Amino acid sequence: MSIEYRRLGNSGAIVTKFCLGTMTFGSEADEAMSHMLLHDYAAAGGNFIDTADVYSAGASEEIIGRWLKKHPTQAAQMIIATKARFPMGSGPNDLGISRKHLGHALDASLKRLSVERIDLYQMHGWDALTPIEETLRFLNDAVSAGKIAYYGFSNFLGWHIAKASELAKARGWARPVTLQPQYSLLARGIEAEIVDACLDAGMGLLPWSPLGGGWLSGKYNRDAVPTGATRLGENPNRGMEAYAPRNQQAQTWSVLDAVRSLAKARGRSMAQVALAWVAQQPAVTSVILGARTRDQLADNLAAASLELTQEEISSLNKVSALELEDYPYGLGGTNQRRRKIEGGR
Repeated sequence: MSIEYRRLGNSGAIVTKFCLGTMTFGSEADEAMSHMLLHDYAAAGGNFIDTADVYSAGASEEIIGRWLKKHPTQAAQMIIATKARFPMGSGPNDLGISRKHLGHALDASLKRLSVERIDLYQMHGWDALTPIEETLRFLNDAVSAGKIAYYGFSNFLGWHIAKASELAKARGWARPVTLQPQYSLLARGIEAEIVDACLDAGMGLLPWSPLGGGWLSGKYNRDAVPTGATRLGENPNRGMEAYAPRNQQAQTWSVLDAVRSLAKARGRSMAQVALAWVAQQPAVTSVILGARTRDQLADNLAAASLELTQEEISSLNKVSALELEDYPYGLGGTNQRRRKIEGGR
């Protein structure tokens, strides 16, 4: 891919603008295919791999760990990110972001990945039972112990981000560097408040599902329920459940028509246009690519060389605009918060 490096949030680490997501490793992609995807990504110049302990019950981390051991030269250049929060057992302490669970989870991830330190350790979600101060103290201790280099969050809300970042700052602890949220032309909800919270905290965004679960690649149509080799098609019950609501939204098809038209005009795939849009949004550090085949990965990585014009971005922004209530995020609320110097600049 056309290599573009960016800072990992407010840290000094440098990553490529497209990250290889590995949720499919050990489930939809077996180890042989997973290793080919890792090889292709590294050969294209990528240096950022994202996983989680819960992906395929730890198998994703193990597959990555074996690839890293086989390819020490490439491994030395990789930034490895993983996550913890969701259940890894049946016990009451086998989940969450308490010191108790994270202590076990971090050591287990280090072992599965066959590394001495995890570059980016992410809290996979908020934990209403655990005081955030407990989590932040653990993460600061893990940084001090050399077990992790940086930490970030995933699926946090705006007030979660603000509280955690400011508390870490007040305590003099290491601060979060990234947030991993869902973000695409079909899912722009984070723009209501979460993006601003990250910008204020100096945190970079690592969007997941940038193709809207495959919709923005153009694989679905409004007249037929998905079938065959697609994530919705391979599970008829889940497919209909996930397909019907989005299919019934007029905006879905307006967005897809706009992406398709722009892709045709630029001689690109729809996926490349959708990925380029996400990569050019404020605060975005690296976009997480999920692929089940080498062809999918190659097509997605080709988006690295696509730069949309401001006019093209504006047209996509308009058709995919987030529909908000007037208050507090719509025009009524925005006008209340706006202030400028009359006659000034």
